[in-house]
Order: sequence, then structure tokens, then C-alpha cells
Amino acid sequence: SLSVFAMIVFTEAIVWRGFEVVLIVNNGMGRFGHSAVLAIVGTMIRAMGAAALSLAVAPDLETWSWYYLAANSVALLLAVVVFYPRQRLRLAWRLYRRRITDALSVSLAEVLFYLQMELDKLLVLAIGGPHLAGIYAIIMRLVDLTGIPVRTFNMLLVQKLMRTPEWLRSLAARAGIEFSIFAVSFLALLFLAGVLQVYPNALGSNVAEAAPLVILVLLVPGFRNLIEYQAELLYARGQTFVRTMNLTLLAGVKAVFLTQLLISAMSTADLVFWLNAVFAGIYVISALLTYTAMRLPANRI
Repeated sequence: SLSVFAMIVFTEAIVWRGFEVVLIVNNGMGRFGHSAVLAIVGTMIRAMGAAALSLAVAPDLETWSWYYLAANSVALLLAVVVFYPRQRLRLAWRLYRRRITDALSVSLAEVLFYLQMELDKLLVLAIGGPHLAGIYAIIMRLVDLTGIPVRTFNMLLVQKLMRTPEWLRSLAARAGIEFSIFAVSFLALLFLAGVLQVYPNALGSNVAEAAPLVILVLLVPGFRNLIEYQAELLYARGQTFVRTMNLTLLAGVKAVFLTQLLISAMSTADLVFWLNAVFAGIYVISALLTYTAMRLPANRI
């Protein structure tokens, strides 16, 4: 119903985004430990809400919308009361006027980044049908889990590059970082795939159907997390407009590659396996765009 839809949108767009504001403020003030703890606690609270739903008398979508609102509200309250810095806010309009272009570029880039991340699920649903879309969504959620340590690293890297943009001029440094990100992502999904091979119901009966397919996408997390990492490089260097253009192009490329894959007559296992090639192609284009742009002078923020 419309009321259920509205409640979920309100929870995600207002309540959870309020929680993320506290995270951003802590990061901006260099309180990375507080931010990391808050991110973990917030995720745990939402997971507890999902666990509580499984014990509900009527665990339907309407009931979940109330549980979802309650869990996110608890997380927001905890964030504001315990983790929000006791700092007096000051509005310096001259600083806002100077940074409004950067702010708009970054906001648009973030929208495009999440659009190209989620567009694939809509494409799979429209072309492949609800069953394949469900399997794809489960697999990509497991891939998302591998990005948690990478995003923490990206955050620290951005801080360093903002101060010293020339730090990554060395080809050896770039290659070493990219190899490390790829290796961590690969090993993280390999571990999850191993657990699901032994205990298919470890993450619930709904995940069990997709569990045998996880081993087929071992390369996807590495390429996906590297694409995200490369986008953060441009943000750290102040090349926000270039980042926006790159993300727009990558969203289009991803849509084309996935559409071509989905309209080909393949089994579910074959489709899942060829996702490795899709993300490899997107990564190559991202790398060419990113490192070409990094030859230009950085804009200090």
C-alpha cells in the first residue's frame, strides 16, 4: 500500500540519512574511531530489527515497515545523544559561497554513483524476471559486504590525498593499492562462499538458493570495489566534475553490458558467471578514465 511505501521511504530518506549526517560530522572532525563504531552499531541495530521481525506474529511487509522505522529511529537517537560532537555550529556564508559548486558536483556524483550501483537490479528485474532478480540481488548484497573494509580504507585515503594530492603519482603505489583492494575483496567473498557451501542456510533460507552460485562471482567484488575506489580518488583530488561525468558514463556502460548479457540465452549459472566479465570491462573503462584525469592538476579543497 501507499502508506507502507511512504513509511519505508521516510525511514530511509529522513531517519537513516539523519544517522549518516552524524557519521559525516564525525569524519569531518577527524573522529574516525567514533564514526567506525557508530557505523557498526547502526548496522547491528538494523539487523536486530530484522531478527525481531522473524519472531513477529505476522512478519509481512507492513509489519516490517514499523520494525524498520523503529530500528532506524533507535540508531538515530543513539547517534545524536552519544556520538554527535558537542560543538557549536557556525555558518560562515563566505565559505559556503566558495564551495557551493563543489557541493553540488559531489551531490550529483553521489546520486549517479548509487544509481549505477542499483540500476543493474532494475534491469535484471525488467529483463530477467523476478526470480533471477531475486538471486542477483542476494549475490550483490553479499558482494556489498566485501566493500565494508574497503570503504574504511577509502575514507582514510581521501583524507591523505586532500592534503598531499601528489602522493599517488608512483605507478608502484597505485598498483600496490589496487592489488590489495582486489585481494581483500576476493578473499572476503571466498570466505563467504565457503561458509555458504558448508552451511547454505547460514544467512537464511532465502539466501540458500543463491548460495551455490556465490562461488561463480569471486572476481566481481574486486572489480566493483576498485571502481568505487577510483571514484574516490577523483573526489579526494577535487576533480568533482570529472568524477560526475565518469560515473554517468559508467552507469550507461553498465546498463549496456548487462542488457547484452541478459538478452542472451543462458542458464542462471552462466549468467552469474559472466558477471565477472561485465565488471571487468567496467573496471577497465573506469581505470582509463580515472588515471587519465589524474594527469591533470589537482584542485585543492
